[in-house]
Amino acid sequence: MKGNVKKSIVTRIRLAFLGVCLFSAAIVWRIAHIQFQEGARWSALEQERRIVYQPVFATRGNIYSDNESIMATSLPFYRVAWDPSVVNEALFNQKVDSLAGLLAGFFGDRSKQEYYRKLKNAHDPKRGVRYIRLNSRQINFQEKKELADWPIFREGKNQGGVIFEKIDKRFRPFGGLAQRTIGFLNEDKNGAGLEFTFNRHLAGRDGEALFERLPGGNKPIYDGTEVKPQPGYDVKTTLDINLQDMAENALYKSLVENNAQYGTVILMEVKTGAIKAVANLGKVAEGVYRENYNYAIADQGRTEPGSTFKLASMMAAFEEDPDLQLTDTINTGRTGSLKIGGAVKTDSHPYGRITLQQVFEKSSNIGVAKLTDRVFSKNPEKYTDYLKRFGLDKPLGFQMAGEARPYIKDPNDRSWSRTSLTTMSIGYELKLAPLQTLAFYNAVANGGVKMQPMIVSEIKQADNVIEHFEPVVLNPKICSEETLQKVRTMMEGVVEHGTARGIRTSDYLIAGKTGTAWKFKNGAYTRTYSTSFCGYFPADNPKYSCIVVVDSPKNGRIYGADVAAPVFRELADKAMARDAASQRPLLARAPVHKSVVPLVKAGLQDELTMMFDQLGVQHEGASSTDDWVRTARADSESADVRLRPMPLRPGRVPNVEGLTLRDALFLLENRGLRVRSNGSGRVISQSVAAGTPARRGTTVVLQLEPIGTQSRPLAVQTAAP
Repeated sequence: MKGNVKKSIVTRIRLAFLGVCLFSAAIVWRIAHIQFQEGARWSALEQERRIVYQPVFATRGNIYSDNESIMATSLPFYRVAWDPSVVNEALFNQKVDSLAGLLAGFFGDRSKQEYYRKLKNAHDPKRGVRYIRLNSRQINFQEKKELADWPIFREGKNQGGVIFEKIDKRFRPFGGLAQRTIGFLNEDKNGAGLEFTFNRHLAGRDGEALFERLPGGNKPIYDGTEVKPQPGYDVKTTLDINLQDMAENALYKSLVENNAQYGTVILMEVKTGAIKAVANLGKVAEGVYRENYNYAIADQGRTEPGSTFKLASMMAAFEEDPDLQLTDTINTGRTGSLKIGGAVKTDSHPYGRITLQQVFEKSSNIGVAKLTDRVFSKNPEKYTDYLKRFGLDKPLGFQMAGEARPYIKDPNDRSWSRTSLTTMSIGYELKLAPLQTLAFYNAVANGGVKMQPMIVSEIKQADNVIEHFEPVVLNPKICSEETLQKVRTMMEGVVEHGTARGIRTSDYLIAGKTGTAWKFKNGAYTRTYSTSFCGYFPADNPKYSCIVVVDSPKNGRIYGADVAAPVFRELADKAMARDAASQRPLLARAPVHKSVVPLVKAGLQDELTMMFDQLGVQHEGASSTDDWVRTARADSESADVRLRPMPLRPGRVPNVEGLTLRDALFLLENRGLRVRSNGSGRVISQSVAAGTPARRGTTVVLQLEPIGTQSRPLAVQTAAP
């Protein structure tokens, strides 16, 4: 019995052992089969999974101003990677110590010994490393050229293993100037401004290339199969950099002085509708304003226009009743308050009986409402028909995305009431974006021809114009010639005798209209205001039209004449001063006397030379290769100016004292430095000394001093400004 049990156990053990041997043999056979018979197929499959096509992004096109100054461009930056497998042993052993020291000194994130170990480990053949990113920091083109000349790297991609992975970054040479107009585009292809609207042109066409998936990243394979990307087209705008700078500065000062919520300025060329400047500034902190929203065209800027809309009401009345004359009178009462069309209208002062000219000049709510009620009360639809004929109910078809749709109430609307006619006549119960109001005023300046505002003139590829945009006429005649003459006379009267007489100047004529509108919040009108001024200049031969809106001023000044009109006047003065054709008649009648040259300490040689030429100042230029110069008097007795080169050392903090903030930002940010500024005007001091190594990310604080507060320089013989 025992023998049988023992024999059974031995048999079972032998069978189990045989099974294990057979299973092991099967595994060995399968491994050999895969290795030798199917090896090529699996290797090809593994290679196929490791090699992938990836997009190679195209370089984005530039955005230019009207004189082709770059407003937005793509600058190449690079990450440094390395393929140690292509570097031979002798070269590596001879140069690795030097390369480690240079990497440590340049990036500053590891010691020389750490970089040495990293390079040594990567080059070990046993590890099989074929790609390693040496540092994640992005370097610029000049730094790339420097690194390309280092030991090992100077042997190139095929023998030195260096790989510079290109990354394009968007850069604005003028900093925040026209920031919201230039706009942005995020990773989801959403955005605003020109970058978003013209993305189809700017983006170009991406290419593709083979990349090998390796530990640490994807290594590009240049085998001739890659499809090269096609760079994007350039967009040339109608914006004038200098006028844009002036508009933003004038608006910023008004916002700060009045502690306002936001503001916008649009300057447009009368004949063409070309926008020369558009500034949008909103409050982001106490006393801090930035371009955070396009108030000029978008929904948040689509407000009740208030008194600037009275121009449309008066125009409609003159069109409906051609016998109306500016000398006709209307009784506005002696209390400054009168019930008209079912609603009480008030004036800031009681005016009694005044002419229609005075109604407009004094911005009388009672006068405009009473006239509109008298002409249109029996058929209110005629009034809104005129507004539609003027094109106020339709978007302008502006080139940039985001234009708000205007709202003009109609008698067929459910919200229309007995009071709507007279309320609309003074600029309430309707909404317009500032650009839409400006286009209407521009039509008056342009002899009744309503132009479509334009901000892009050309799509280009280098010097080849792909698409050219011509001025577009929206309405060849918005009103009769008789009406046009009446409203132009009224608008000139506003500045000569009316609410905007504070901006009157003897040098040229301004025509326009002030506006002050109560803000509608939470279903009721509040004691906060939107102030505005819209008009054109010079009134006798209009060249520019302009609108200024300053919302919710809080320092006691609430009227458009006090808040918005001064911004208009400042911009108009500077625009006229730049226009040589406009200056000639002014200079001809001005007495010749001793005047002074504006204070200039440093800047771009081309800009300074042009200014001195226009002022008739003798100057001696620096070398034509010197872009940046400083000024000095030629001698103690002379008013002549000598331009001296301003040395700029690569990799060093430049001396920006005496430069405008715009120029200082350009020089400092190009070196990867961050900038904070205090004040406005020219730089009088900088927190990081000139000549100090420019380390990326370092913050430089600039102290600025207004130009008008600085000492007057060179006296020259010139006509009075």
